[in-house]
Amino acid sequence: MIRAIIIDDEQESRNAINNILNNFCDNVSVAGQAENVSAGIRLIKNKKPDVIFLDIQMPDGTGFNILEKTGNIKYQVIFVTAHDEFALKAIKFSALDYILKPVDPRQLIEAVNKINESGNDVDTITHKIQTLLRNKNGFERITLPTFEGFRFINIKDILRCEADNNYTNFYLNSGEKILVTKTLKEYEDTLSGLDFVRVHQSHLVNIKFVDRYIKGDGGTIVMADGSEVDVSRRRKDDFLKKMVDI
Repeated sequence: MIRAIIIDDEQESRNAINNILNNFCDNVSVAGQAENVSAGIRLIKNKKPDVIFLDIQMPDGTGFNILEKTGNIKYQVIFVTAHDEFALKAIKFSALDYILKPVDPRQLIEAVNKINESGNDVDTITHKIQTLLRNKNGFERITLPTFEGFRFINIKDILRCEADNNYTNFYLNSGEKILVTKTLKEYEDTLSGLDFVRVHQSHLVNIKFVDRYIKGDGGTIVMADGSEVDVSRRRKDDFLKKMVDI
């Protein structure tokens, strides 16, 4: 049986999560609820849960504060949050699960099913949380899901990304290539606002590693490692503007 606790300052949200778990997740037992950061920390220490359903914004702090203050984390985290753009981006970078308010029962059940599949891999959980906390004031690291597990990478080390059907190849400045089990479109969205630009249907590049641009119909980029990347005609202007704005 999975021991769960719910930490959220909104009674309506806590009730919704509790009711969905009770009615549709037979292998989950709700061990307690808390309405703020301080009560949430006490509840985690007392109940030692397998998973916490965690709100981000609360009157006395954030869900991130709870993760910082509880130390040795041996539980899964599923965030339950409103549309907080920065917080959602930080969560995506760390490959943690989240559900948007108002809570959709299907999303909650799907998140619980993922816990059933993955279990409590303490090392992976710890690395994901560390990635999240390092990114809460600015994005430095990203968690990449692979067929073998997860890789934890410094964003500044990513040279480019290339679509591989429904997967993505990440090329690092070390020369390493990592096959990641998500689409290039997802990483275009996640890395937006940083130093990455989509230059082709199949290519996303880190402009910090662009060595030179060769003119053409769309043109060709030569990266710092010598690799060449085609630029599509319709993305050419956006790429050149991004380079000028560096």
